[in-house]
Amino acid sequence: MINAEATKALAMAIAAGFGVMGPGIGIGILVSRALEGIARNPEAAGKIQSSMILGIAFAEALGILALVVAFIIKFT
Repeated sequence: MINAEATKALAMAIAAGFGVMGPGIGIGILVSRALEGIARNPEAAGKIQSSMILGIAFAEALGILALVVAFIIKFT
């Protein structure tokens, strides 16, 4: 028979893994495009960098939310 604690641990691992994979890929794409934009137009570096940091913060918030949901799954 399947243990409830083992099932919760597996569900937590799956939720955390998939939950942080998306923001990780998104941040990588975001930074690479921002660096490409700065290389093409160095005068706009400040504007591009501030938009990049804002986008990173939003993506990171989604990753943190996924971790919170994973811990809720584990401890309820």
